Amino acid sequence: MLKAGITGQSGFIGTHLYNYLNLNNNEITLIPFEDKFFEEEALLNDFVRNCDTIVHLAAMNRHGDPQVIYDTNISLVKKLIKALEDTGSRPHVLLASSTQEDRDNKYGKSKLEGRILLEQWAMRNNASFTGLVIPNVFGPFGNPFYNSVVATFCYQLTHNEQPGIQTDADLRLIFINELTDLIYRKIINVRAEPEIIKLIVPHTSEYKVSEILELLVNYKKLYFEEFTFPELKTSFERDLFNTFRSYIDHASFCPALLKKSADHRGAFTETVKTSLGGQFSFSTTLPGITRGDHFHTRKIERFIVIKGKAVINLRRIGTSEVLSFELNGENPSFVDMPVWFTHNITNTGNEELITLFWISEFYNPSDPDTYYEKV
Repeated sequence: MLKAGITGQSGFIGTHLYNYLNLNNNEITLIPFEDKFFEEEALLNDFVRNCDTIVHLAAMNRHGDPQVIYDTNISLVKKLIKALEDTGSRPHVLLASSTQEDRDNKYGKSKLEGRILLEQWAMRNNASFTGLVIPNVFGPFGNPFYNSVVATFCYQLTHNEQPGIQTDADLRLIFINELTDLIYRKIINVRAEPEIIKLIVPHTSEYKVSEILELLVNYKKLYFEEFTFPELKTSFERDLFNTFRSYIDHASFCPALLKKSADHRGAFTETVKTSLGGQFSFSTTLPGITRGDHFHTRKIERFIVIKGKAVINLRRIGTSEVLSFELNGENPSFVDMPVWFTHNITNTGNEELITLFWISEFYNPSDPDTYYEKV
């Protein structure tokens, strides 16, 4: 199997790429990386020596002093090259560069010059190198005020802050899942002969900043205030909505009580209001039984307990914190499953548990988007 390492493994793209490659662990063995490796030569040397492929993501995006950005990014590339040459290692190196290479700023200059330095290393050592020139990346768990304006808007709207537009630019975007899939395919495409490539990563959507903010403001109104799933006409809108949901404070938002009315005939409760299509289903679960222990990367899903008592547990992949929510059919409530959170439901009562499920119309039985991992 290929042994792959990711510098900047703990960052936005690095975390998603690590998790994505981990789903394909029958082809790739991941070599762990920590940021301190760049400060300890022996650790960095051991890391590069053990890798068949290195994806160099470690970089600084923002700082009050642009020169610090430039110096930091060039220093990281030079340290990586020194480790490669000191150990005589010739892995396939992939560099995450940026479309800002063409702009007159220190960040763009650092990415361009870093790519050229690694190209020169590859030429000197008859090694393979791929320079990925990447457009704006968005997706769940990006750092607001750092990674992208999408992350900033999502954080502000879910934390009752007021977003503002400085420049209503056209944004060429790629969703994080699309980018990690592209990198994965470049990793497993082992070349017979060394090759040096500059790859312009194509954007998959293009919107004005104001158009993105308008969509997100609508998501907040419908989802937060009306408990309604918005209409999602395209995969971009689905991905943007899942990104928006990832910034919600789930510990305080869930479980959410549903509207219930009752009279002499019985009770009526709304479970799902949606502008989407979708699939409704229900399950019965015997006392003490747990269902689930899996996660999704695209699917939008709601669990509603309508009879009995249950605990729903969520844990974000790659973390240890578990969120636990108690639900009771006497007061029907729901928990929505965030993407990249493994989840389960346990019948904690003494009677049969009845749970209603809703899955968005993007669900495709031939591509179920379900990966098993215990909470």
